Amino acid sequence: MNEALKAISPIDGRYAKQTLPLQDYFSELALIRYRVRVEIEYFIALCELPLPQLDGFDANRFNELHDIYLDFTEEDGLRVKEIEKTTNHDVKAVEYFIKEKFDALGLEEKKEFIHFGLTSQDVNNTSIPLAIKEFMQEVMMPTIAEVIVVLKERAEEWEEIPMLARTHGQPASPTRLGKELMVFVERLDQQLRQLRFIPNSAKFGGATGNFNAHYAAYPEFDWNQFAKYFIEEVLDLQRSYPTTQIEHYDNMAALFDCIKRINTILIDFNRDVWSYISMDYFKQKLKDGEVGSSAMPHKVNPIDFENSEGNLGMANAIFEHLSAKLPISRLQRDLTDSTVLRNVGVPFGHTLIAMNAMLRGISKLVINEVKIRRDLDDNWAVVAEGIQTILRREGYPQPYEALKALTRINKAVDKELLHSFIEGLEVSKAAKEDMKRLTPESYTGI
Repeated sequence: MNEALKAISPIDGRYAKQTLPLQDYFSELALIRYRVRVEIEYFIALCELPLPQLDGFDANRFNELHDIYLDFTEEDGLRVKEIEKTTNHDVKAVEYFIKEKFDALGLEEKKEFIHFGLTSQDVNNTSIPLAIKEFMQEVMMPTIAEVIVVLKERAEEWEEIPMLARTHGQPASPTRLGKELMVFVERLDQQLRQLRFIPNSAKFGGATGNFNAHYAAYPEFDWNQFAKYFIEEVLDLQRSYPTTQIEHYDNMAALFDCIKRINTILIDFNRDVWSYISMDYFKQKLKDGEVGSSAMPHKVNPIDFENSEGNLGMANAIFEHLSAKLPISRLQRDLTDSTVLRNVGVPFGHTLIAMNAMLRGISKLVINEVKIRRDLDDNWAVVAEGIQTILRREGYPQPYEALKALTRINKAVDKELLHSFIEGLEVSKAAKEDMKRLTPESYTGI
């Protein structure tokens, strides 16, 4: 039976192909591999310090150690899980796995310096931020950038198309379709800029953050300086200091909140496009064989934008919990963050699904200029704002009230009615010409 059919979550089931890249960062196998990577790099850093017992360790063998995580296989992951059945501790299982590898490499005399002086959180609170950092750089931010590029392309393509605006759902001063899309481009661009500046922070300092065990064994070393070097130079993260047993998670929460804002902007976009489709401003390209409705053959539903909105909502609900929960821990440590962090890939998965659906939906949009221009022509009343403003310029008494009386009459306000009104005004001929030049299509500002 297809495993996707048995998946509990649609991320690993219905949408498995779309979320495949997340497996390299947030699967159980990926987490184990990141832990092995941290442990190996830590051992190498101890050799380079050097600790007395590791002084003279052959640096030529570092490549062999790197290969333990670079060549990490599914079989290696299964071996770690097998060890965990005995240890009932996931990080300890990683330590024992690496010790087995050291035995195979003839390095058994040095293996007790694997995980030397560390607590499991020193490994978890470096592995997970490292996974998030690399996922953001390699997958998430390029996808957000792609969304911005696609929206900007459409904004430029439709830059000159006048469109009736609707404030409070009512006909309002006209705008341009391209400009309305550029609003979303600017909003997303601002959030992407902020996202790039949020540090990926990590904790490294022993059982309660004070390097107690390290100083007990080697009081002559500056372990605080060592940790700063290891986190910032070797792993390219930002070190949090001082800490308890765990990372503060404040910057991680900030990252989740920033992505949540991006998702909220995309929800806003999806709802706007959904509305434009319902108003017939957009039509959707048809694909042979696709069904819009199981009952109504004529329908082509805006399913991509609805799918996107739904998945963005799911992502934001989980991001909200992550950012609210993670920075809180009882005293020096509780385990509530551990199980929560195992879900960190879930909101990223929903976000990617949503962005892909939105991009797919945008690619199907076909502008319906006939409908857009018809709506403009049916709403000449929207130029009343411009007319009364010109009248203010001319010193005409109570222009707002005059236009209010005209445009709220119980009949259609069209070009003829407005021009007849203008002709009856006691203003200069030049002012009348200025007002007559206003049309729903031309009254779009800059």
